[in-house]
Amino acid sequence: MTGEEPVYVLPLAPLRLAGHGVQLREWTAADRAAMVALFDDPEIARWTPLRSPFDEAAADDYLAKARDSRPAGRRVQLAITLDGAVPLGEAVLFPNADAEREAELGYTVGPAHRGRGLAARAVRLLAEYALTELPVTRVILRIEPENAASNAVARAAGFALAPDQPLHREIRGRAVTLLTWARHP
Repeated sequence: MTGEEPVYVLPLAPLRLAGHGVQLREWTAADRAAMVALFDDPEIARWTPLRSPFDEAAADDYLAKARDSRPAGRRVQLAITLDGAVPLGEAVLFPNADAEREAELGYTVGPAHRGRGLAARAVRLLAEYALTELPVTRVILRIEPENAASNAVARAAGFALAPDQPLHREIRGRAVTLLTWARHP
């Protein structure tokens, strides 16, 4: 299905989710400084396509992208919080461009907040939302085999390694291989 529009769109209303001890909410302009503190990190630069260094200009661009993606219902970028206020990381939901009935998730947690299970809880919550509220047959994560922390998050969030062929992509000039992890209803 590459090149075609997915057959579903994400809800246009602001999305707020709570469960598993976390709350997910959309980013706001007030989160700009927090985004820099969370995303300007060598591990995030290594494993994600986020801009590096992630400075205030990168935060402004990222907030604009998040704001522009919502009206089309194609992507939702949510701050991971414990209290609905202070961001500790991010979980992202978007249609899989390669399969019309699949949703893909991405996530990251700021360096000061790792090791607390936040990513696994946020991924579990967002996957449950997608599987119950969207017309999808599975939710996927795409992770490099060497990314031990993200592979552990996938397992903890109820995902299993899928038999899909590995994907080969280039991120910031680096060739990467991504394995697919899947969760079904």
